[in-house]
Order: sequence, then structure tokens, then C-alpha cells
Amino acid sequence: MNSFLVSRRAALAGGIAVLASPAVVRAQADPIKLATLTPLTGSGGTYGPVMAKVAGSVVEEVNKAGGVLGRRVVLVSEDDQTSPEAGIRAARKLIDVDKVAAILGTWASSVTTAVAPLCWESKTFLCTVSGADSITQLPHQGFLVRTQPNSKLQVTHVAEFMLSLGAKKVFTMIPQTPFTQSTFEILNQVLPKGGATHQSLIYDDKKTTYRTEVDQALRAKPDAILANGYTADSVVLLKDLYRAGFKGKVLGFAYSINQKLVDQIGQPEVVEGVYNFAPSPAEGSTAYEKVKAAVGSASPDPYTCQVYDHVNMVLLAIAAGKAATGEAIKANIRAVTQGGGKPVDNALDGLKAIAAGEKVDYAGASGPCDFDEKGDILDCKFRYEQIKGGKFTLVKIA
Repeated sequence: MNSFLVSRRAALAGGIAVLASPAVVRAQADPIKLATLTPLTGSGGTYGPVMAKVAGSVVEEVNKAGGVLGRRVVLVSEDDQTSPEAGIRAARKLIDVDKVAAILGTWASSVTTAVAPLCWESKTFLCTVSGADSITQLPHQGFLVRTQPNSKLQVTHVAEFMLSLGAKKVFTMIPQTPFTQSTFEILNQVLPKGGATHQSLIYDDKKTTYRTEVDQALRAKPDAILANGYTADSVVLLKDLYRAGFKGKVLGFAYSINQKLVDQIGQPEVVEGVYNFAPSPAEGSTAYEKVKAAVGSASPDPYTCQVYDHVNMVLLAIAAGKAATGEAIKANIRAVTQGGGKPVDNALDGLKAIAAGEKVDYAGASGPCDFDEKGDILDCKFRYEQIKGGKFTLVKIA
């Protein structure tokens, strides 16, 4: 008798109703399944493992506290190999076999573009860190948000940064990507307003040398080059720019101009003075400190911080919607991130507040998670660094 009462109280406290139907009880007791689909290998392989790791740390913490809706959370991690084809195969497995409620952390824009239709067709929620404008223009029916600023926001910021460095003639060198044309369009709009000209070319990122392309760019006599590729091709490009004697400023996204690139080049003089830029995490926040501890890094990258936020806000949306489905997440994701409720920066505090009947407003390691109707993040700060003596030094956060 006493053991029954204890079990019943525990079940009710965990949010599991004692119902007559065994099938319903089983369904409610089944674990909540979420997934990370990150680039564990390929050109994004520097970031994917850490992104998956931080997601696992959140799930572990939540499970130790009793889970969500009285159910344990299971995280399935798959490798998209930084390849649309591999991403599709992995997403099909996650959706059809694992039956996850949400997929978190897609990185390359080409992968997200390929995977998104599978998600909205199956009503699986998708959180991404991809930046191409075209992604939120897809007919995703609300089953997608991204914490990465879109191309317009990112390229506008970098254009303004180049102008602040005194650039007058900018040349962009970029492979063909989902954001190539929008990058050109935005730079062509922003740079002339600041008194600078802009020219550009698209290169084949599989080539072993870009000397022909570099010579073409240098004929325009640029004082700044935006090297807008990935790490592997940026290694080749920076070497060729150095060999060609380019003395102007070189900038690139931090996902390509990173420590891996510096190590692969192995010649400090080649990368000396090169700038990188990235959306800035919410440095100094409690959530940011949690990410640092979880991944063992003094300066976790923006994507890892964003995936930390993906897991937390999805778990809160599930709790608010009282259902572990993509539809429940879709219906509640904005309610728990920009609803004007109690400020929280982690799932545990948010889950307690929701259980007490309170509204919550989540802001995390990447900053405020406020989205427009298309799923785009409304704004964020950017971090600018410069390589000096083989090390990245902070220029400014703005």
C-alpha cells in the first residue's frame, strides 16, 4: 500500500498521469528523443564534435534532475560529414528510425538546405547554425529557427568593419555556396555607401592552387580581400596571396580562419595580420560559463554556444507544450524565448518555472534567442580578431 502511494506521488510529481490505458502510460514513459546532426568530419569537422558534446552535457544535467515531463531525454548524434548527401542519409535515419522530435545543430548551409524539407514534411523541428538567407525563405511552415545571423546581418557587419579599417577597394574571393550571390549583393550595397568599391570572383574550392584567381584579384589593386571560403581552400588561398606579395588586409569568417588553419599553414608570416569575424557569444554570462566548463575550453566557438541554446530552448518548448513533438516545439519555441516571462538561461531553472505555472524568457550562451516570423535571429553582436604572432587577439566586439 505505502509503496503504491510513493510510486503514485512520484509519477504525478514527474508529470506522468496514472491512466487506465497501458498504451498511453507506455507512450508517456517512453524517452524523449532529440538529435544533433553536426559535421563530425569534413570541412566542418573542427566544430561538430564539440557541438555534439555540449548538447550531451545539457541532456545529462536534465536527466539527473528527473528529465522533462517525467521522461528521460535521449540524445542521438549523427555525422553529416559536411555533405548534403550524407546529411540526408543521417536525417532520414533520425526521423524514420530514431523518431526524434527535433534535429539540432546543422552547420553547413548546403546541408541545412538539403535536410530542411525532410524535417518539415515529417513535422520534425530543426534548429540550425547555418547563415544562408535562402534557408528561412524555404516553405518550412515554422518547423525551423536559426540562431546564426543570416547572410544579410553577417555581411553587413563585416562590410562596416572593413570600412572602419579604412578599406577603399574590396575584393571578395569565394567558392560557390548557397550564400555566394547574396554576399555579393549585400557588399555591393553597403560598401559604396561608405565610399569603397567592390569586385569579386567565384573559385573552385577543389583546386590545389588559386594563383590564377589571385593574379586576377590583384589586378584590381584591392587594399582588402574578403577570403570567404572554408578552412581547406582558405589554406591554399592565403598561401597564394602571400606568395603573390599581397600587402593589404585579409579577412575571413572564423569558421575558416581558425586555429586549425594556422596550424595547417605552419608559417606564421603567411597568416600574420589576417582578421576573422564571427557572431559573438554572450561572454561573461552564466550560460557561457557553463559551456566553457562542459567542453573544457576557455573560449568556446559561437556554434557550440548556439547548440547549447538549441537544446535548452527545445526542452523548454516541450515542457511548455506538454508534448515531445515537433509540433509542440513549433507552437512554443517563441513563447519560451521571447514571451516576456521570467528570465532563465538554462533548462533546469526554466523547467522548474514552467512546472510552477510561470512563463519564461530564455536567453543563453549565444545571447537573446529572439526570432522573427521566418525563424531568423533578430540581432547579435560580432567578435573581430586578428592573428598576431600566430595567436588570435581580440580587436573588438560590436
